[in-house]
Amino acid sequence: MSYLDAAILGILQGLTEFLPVSSSGHLVLAQAILKVKQSGVSFEVLVHLGSLLAVLVYFRRRIVLLIKSLWTKDLVRERKMILFLAVGTVPAVLAALLFKDFFEQAFSRPVMTSFMLLATGLILLSTGLFRKMGKSVSLPSALTMGVGQALAILPGISRSGTTISAGMIAGVEPSEAAEFSFLLAIPAIFGAVVFKVDDLVSIDAALWGQYLTGVVITFAASIFAVYAVLATVKKGKFVYFGYYCLAAGGLGLYLFL
Repeated sequence: MSYLDAAILGILQGLTEFLPVSSSGHLVLAQAILKVKQSGVSFEVLVHLGSLLAVLVYFRRRIVLLIKSLWTKDLVRERKMILFLAVGTVPAVLAALLFKDFFEQAFSRPVMTSFMLLATGLILLSTGLFRKMGKSVSLPSALTMGVGQALAILPGISRSGTTISAGMIAGVEPSEAAEFSFLLAIPAIFGAVVFKVDDLVSIDAALWGQYLTGVVITFAASIFAVYAVLATVKKGKFVYFGYYCLAAGGLGLYLFL
């Protein structure tokens, strides 16, 4: 992997982690196009750290309140949110433990990834068929969004797209669904890094420069993507990303089928 490859993949990861278009799917297709060979998913996991840092920085005040709620009685809403985040994280943990090998093998299958991008497009477009009820996140909707996050372990299924769509279909107010999706990314990404820590410590020392370049660029692009998604959701144009995913999936099938 060259520094240019790392920069390109870092931009893709940063922009697509929070844009509802599947960061893992774009990384799989981009690596196939660039002919970048990686063993396992170490690079994918490492650049996700850049996205994790971005969401921690963007939601720093909200995160501080969530932490303070553990010993501050008045912060009832924040304590409930911690419970909702815990419940929403469970499906992805179970899926990762039960289907670890299947998910890892999927990262080397660009055709399968292309089909999953098509599925993401249909999921995003389906949100336009449901009446917006403007509810707050609840235990059932948190679990529903968590199931969406579990499905998004597959490359090509967008984590943010599936979780936000699941929330909207469950009647959650769109901007609140988006915020919950971003917060839900924190334990998910952190867990993925811990889960693959053995692979990370065995990365070839000669590649650390390229990998860290990817992380830094991912961080900058992720900050931009968070702002972009929130603005798009508030304007009611979330479904437009569905057309992009259909086009990306179609292009992937054209190139690799």
